[in-house]
Amino acid sequence: MNVNERFDIARHIDAIRQFRDARRWGRFHTPRNLATALAVEAAELIELFQWSESNGWHEVGSPGSVNDAVRDEVADILIYLLQFADVTGLDLDQAVADKLEKNAIKYPPRP
Repeated sequence: MNVNERFDIARHIDAIRQFRDARRWGRFHTPRNLATALAVEAAELIELFQWSESNGWHEVGSPGSVNDAVRDEVADILIYLLQFADVTGLDLDQAVADKLEKNAIKYPPRP
């Protein structure tokens, strides 16, 4: 899947806002709470691979065939990240571009 072809950040943020607002959860969605929730969801993804004897794919699926638990945790992580960016006014597109530029300087390609 080419992410650029299918992923529409604005559409997802709108859907997340509607979900949040219908439940009146906005007051709980502070940057601190969202960052905490994001960390918890990332830990839940790691937990799926805990105690694995291989790289973890044997237990939860394989690249290209990820099971529902992995998909759910990755979705939760992304949902909280999008909410965090929305609440803080973070421009994700610019943040990624800036970070890639910094990484290119920090980690130049090997000759």
